[in-house]
Amino acid sequence: MSDNSDKLIRMAGQMADFFRSQPDRPAPEAVAEHINDSWTYRMRRDLIERIEAGAEADPIVRAAVAHIELPPKA
Repeated sequence: MSDNSDKLIRMAGQMADFFRSQPDRPAPEAVAEHINDSWTYRMRRDLIERIEAGAEADPIVRAAVAHIELPPKA
C-alpha cells in the first residue's frame, strides 16, 4: 500500500496513544469520533481498507474501525 496509508495508520496510532490515557470514554470510540469529525471520506476509506487487509496497527485503532463512518461521497 501507499506511504499515505501508512501515514494514516501512524496518525490513528497517535490518537490511540492520546485517548488511551483519557478515562472518560472508551478509546476506540474516541478515536473513531475524532476521525469521523476530522478526516475526509477518502482518508477514512483508506484506513479501513488498510486495516482490513491486515496492516499492523494499534489494537485501539483496529477496534475503532468498527465505529468509523463512511458517509456517501459528496
